[in-house]
Amino acid sequence: MRIDKLVWFLRFAASRNLAQQWIEQGHFRLNRRRIDKPGYAVKPGDVLTLPLRSHVLVIELLGLPERRGPAEEAQACYRVLDGGNANPIAPEQTQLP
Repeated sequence: MRIDKLVWFLRFAASRNLAQQWIEQGHFRLNRRRIDKPGYAVKPGDVLTLPLRSHVLVIELLGLPERRGPAEEAQACYRVLDGGNANPIAPEQTQLP
């Protein structure tokens, strides 16, 4: 399956055209390698690094979706390896006694 189609099927992009633009701009990594062509083939076991608005998400593909279905169906096709929820730049907040 093409990576642009996958990003759209997994609901990370609102449209396939938007997914193609992001990929062409070089924002995505496939198995740690920067990609810039929407036609790259992906398969189960591949690791994708996706830049989202507030963080970077690293996922492993468990299976390929057959369609752009509901979010629950899309989420069953991947496993989050690193959610990037913590901000490594921000200092830890400590509470004073």
